[in-house]
Amino acid sequence: MQEIIITWATPVFFALIALELLVAKLRGRVVYHSSDAINSLGLGVISQIVAVFSKLLTLGIYAWCVQRFALFALPANSLWVWISALLLYDLCYYWLHRCGHEVNILWAAHVVHHQSEDYNLSTALRQTGSGVLLGWLFYLPMAVIGYPLEVFVVVALIDLLYQFWVHTELVGRLGWFDRVFCSPSNHRAHHAVNDRYLDRNYGGILIIWDRLFGTFVEEDDTDPPIYGTRSPLRSWNPLWANAEVYWATLKDAWHALRWRDKLLIWLKPPGWRPADVAERFPKPVFDLERERYAPRLSRGLVNYSLVQFALLLGMGVQFLDLAKHLPAVSLIGYAVFLLLSLYALGALTEGHRGGVGLELVRLLATAAIPLLTGGWFGVAHLDIRIVGALVAIPAVSALVLGWLSLGMRGQAGSGKTIPG
Repeated sequence: MQEIIITWATPVFFALIALELLVAKLRGRVVYHSSDAINSLGLGVISQIVAVFSKLLTLGIYAWCVQRFALFALPANSLWVWISALLLYDLCYYWLHRCGHEVNILWAAHVVHHQSEDYNLSTALRQTGSGVLLGWLFYLPMAVIGYPLEVFVVVALIDLLYQFWVHTELVGRLGWFDRVFCSPSNHRAHHAVNDRYLDRNYGGILIIWDRLFGTFVEEDDTDPPIYGTRSPLRSWNPLWANAEVYWATLKDAWHALRWRDKLLIWLKPPGWRPADVAERFPKPVFDLERERYAPRLSRGLVNYSLVQFALLLGMGVQFLDLAKHLPAVSLIGYAVFLLLSLYALGALTEGHRGGVGLELVRLLATAAIPLLTGGWFGVAHLDIRIVGALVAIPAVSALVLGWLSLGMRGQAGSGKTIPG
């Protein structure tokens, strides 16, 4: 069900992103940077790929707990069951979200959503690929009470989809609505790294949880939110975006002298480090005025990366559609192809010297799959015209990329670049 709803919601998401871009342009504001948006949307694709494989874990555990430990047999056809389930889910989400900022191992998963230095609707789709590891624990109270699996799945989607629209700078204060619900103003404060806003406003649908538990802060026009994290990612690599905090924590745990600290570093708040590790391996002090991460790309490479990401996004939507009936081997192969493709595109938008080479290898693989198999990851016996298109598109793309890369060499040091 989740894959179907996300697939149908995707055109709506992009229509609203287009509307946000239009409104921003009419107001003379820049709220999107192409490489940042590609990175955010690519991380959203990865989160959905992971969800295809992890739903057996998360939903399976929930269903097993309902069957064996439910205190009540709550009817799925009762309106009050649905309303109370949505309220309880939102409360569980509040505590998961709050712990995601207060416990380092949970922050390692949640950090992905906060890494963007922009705040727009593409940020809403920037989701973790590893939250599935521990996030399910926070919703087990609903299973123990006895909310049916089908109710849990639907209210989870409602809570998730609601949060899409609050990721924008173009909607101002909303009066009484801001006092009750999570709103763009409230959530802007949540994403900010300014001292006044840090670790506040965790509510998913309702902001009253923050008011009840003392974590609410109001957006202040005299202190505009600055977005990102206090340990900036400074990369467009979507795989590294998911791994960076795990890796940093693992290194600190390895270097810690005391076994107690090796454990505590996973359970303490983000940023905590054993004294001996902090002394031997100091980190730079956070600078609120830091320069944003924005490798410079030629206009041609910006346009190229946007077109290629649009094609990969279409493949991602197809992957979700095929997930219902594709054999496991083909499904895993398709998933790996998409992950590596997003990695290659990230390297290209970072302006790395090897990025062009990685992208050319990706294009070669994209053309070779239908040419050698006559199909596309489990979709066998394609029409010859479709096979031709699947070969021709990456071939033409490779020629364009080669021409653009030659142009890059010719313009080296000319300064004829724009932010990517």
